[in-house]
Amino acid sequence: MLEELHGFTWIDTTVLVVYMIGVLLAGIYFSKKEMKGKEFFKGDGSVPWWVTCVSIFATLLSPISFLALAGNSYGGTWMLWFAQLGMIIAIPLTIRFFLPVYAKLDIDTAYHYLEIRFQSPALRVLGAVMFVLFQLGRMSIVMYLPCVALASLTDINVDVLIIAMGAIAIVYSYTGGLKAVLWTDFIQGVILIGGITLTLFYIIYKLDNGIADVTASLTTGGRFLADGEKWVDWSNLLGTSVLVTLVGGGLSTFCSYVSSQDVVQRFTTTTDVKQLNKMTIGNGILSIFCASVFYMVGTALYLYYNQNPEEITDLFRHSQDKVFAYFLTYELPVGITGIILAALYAASQSTLSTGINSVATSWVMDIQTKITPNMSYERQTKIAQYISLAIGIFAILVAMYLARLDVKSAYELFNSFLGQALGALAGVFVLGAFTRKTTALGAFIGFVAATAIVFYCKYNVPSISFWMYAFIAMAVTLIVGIIVSVIQAKATGKEFVAPEGSTYLTAKN
Repeated sequence: MLEELHGFTWIDTTVLVVYMIGVLLAGIYFSKKEMKGKEFFKGDGSVPWWVTCVSIFATLLSPISFLALAGNSYGGTWMLWFAQLGMIIAIPLTIRFFLPVYAKLDIDTAYHYLEIRFQSPALRVLGAVMFVLFQLGRMSIVMYLPCVALASLTDINVDVLIIAMGAIAIVYSYTGGLKAVLWTDFIQGVILIGGITLTLFYIIYKLDNGIADVTASLTTGGRFLADGEKWVDWSNLLGTSVLVTLVGGGLSTFCSYVSSQDVVQRFTTTTDVKQLNKMTIGNGILSIFCASVFYMVGTALYLYYNQNPEEITDLFRHSQDKVFAYFLTYELPVGITGIILAALYAASQSTLSTGINSVATSWVMDIQTKITPNMSYERQTKIAQYISLAIGIFAILVAMYLARLDVKSAYELFNSFLGQALGALAGVFVLGAFTRKTTALGAFIGFVAATAIVFYCKYNVPSISFWMYAFIAMAVTLIVGIIVSVIQAKATGKEFVAPEGSTYLTAKN
């Protein structure tokens, strides 16, 4: 009965606090070796591939998704699960066409590749600036939304949660560089995977017929796809359907794999292609597994509260974004609630620490070195540490400000704006890897054209699913980039040829 529900107890609070202290101590432990120069930015080569694999998973999983994925299937559809399944598209493309290039060139950052391929420092700076702007906004939201949710469930002051999260991430990002971030990401990723899996087993245990209820609901109960959702919409091939979601989700993940510094930075930790392939495949398996668990949780929650309607209020029953948090707080055994909410906190913290480190790396390697060339490794490291500190403090202050506003819709607009532009940026990477004679001018105009067309589609062609934006952006960048490069070659009488090893064909040689 509702009056018997325990809520968030002092034991759960203790578990959460112990977790935060543990992460801080772990970060300090892995920071004990002083990192300078490229070791600070790329690690010292001692981090195993399976640690980096889990770090990529923790980086890509948004803490917002922690609650939203389960809420989505609770609401009656597994449609977005197919976006996660898109890994089966993203991983082969990344392994086949990009990892050999990155390994052969031994790039320092994602945008270092653009400078090498197009012989254009300006393109490198453009890529870095786009990434830095995107991450600055994203990090603040990553802190704000989960901490607000935790504060409402735990009665801990939201500012305390924000400051604690930011301070812990700053400490090990500042002192230990990428190595400390990778290991703490690994620890938090394991906690996240274990926590959500434990929750699923517990919900299934509480169902009348256990797993049989879940399988029956998915196969005959209409809980897999909602009414009107189609495998393929032949009347509008660019509209929402399972096929479009699968392909679009795969290409969106592919964009992150090849052009987002927070992911590519993990690929720079080794030049061993076999190790890179292992970490990428492992990340795909983890991501699909966890997405499946999240969606199973949502379906199991729907069944549980239908079998036990007295256990939830109407307010939460009809709010798919809050129902999972409600179950975590009021239904799990004392102590386990603290562990699972620590997993939610882990999803936030790993994304934050990765953002701090990747932005500092990109700023120093891609932008600062162009302003102040020939800096010593000690100077580069010190600047990166100052940037890490400044970014962390900035994110904390903005998150505390956002906690006092209703800005969710504003964030979605911001994320949509820059996310679409980053899709066009990924198109520049595709242009570089798949062609040999395209130029920096072609890449730049292709980027501008793709960004403009995707924004036009978003605001003027609602019949096109947003899952198609990545495909449209890459296709437009490729077509416009080739055309402009051909015109430029004819107009100048000079044909540009990409440096050896900077395209996937020459990287194989």
